[in-house]
Amino acid sequence: MEHCIALIRGINVGKAKRIAMADLRQLAAELGGQDAVTVLNSGNLLCRYASTAALAADLEAGIAARFGFSARVITLGADALPAIIAGNPLRDIASNPSRLLVAFSAAPAALQACHDLTERQTGTERLALGSHAAYFWSADSILDSKLLQAFNQRTGDSVTTRNWATVLKLQQALAR
Repeated sequence: MEHCIALIRGINVGKAKRIAMADLRQLAAELGGQDAVTVLNSGNLLCRYASTAALAADLEAGIAARFGFSARVITLGADALPAIIAGNPLRDIASNPSRLLVAFSAAPAALQACHDLTERQTGTERLALGSHAAYFWSADSILDSKLLQAFNQRTGDSVTTRNWATVLKLQQALAR
């Protein structure tokens, strides 16, 4: 069994695609996950599972069957998170952790397709690419960011983002 992190894209944002975290933990357990824990209400699940790939596929199928909608699940091994955190080149310039995003990718090649976007940085926005995550900082507004919109158009549902505070909460939960 592998220690896994599952990040479910687009749930509990607005009124559509709602999943109670207790229901998500129950689903993970029914699928064979052990020691399932959720972090916040935004689709972050930690558990032990046969493999990260199996967890992603099984959760996607389970969510569709149980809740009646599709949701992309990005998974990573728990051992990958410390490297993603340590590899964030923007953490020293970000004064507000809610405006510093980490984009986790199911397909690292999708991140590399955004390499030219790093040249579109401005004084208030930065984009940096790592091998398994991208990092985005906006001093002004994430919602109005043209750079983030371009990144999202290129990557589609192959990435899901979490703000820096959430990423650090995932790290804390793993330490328990």
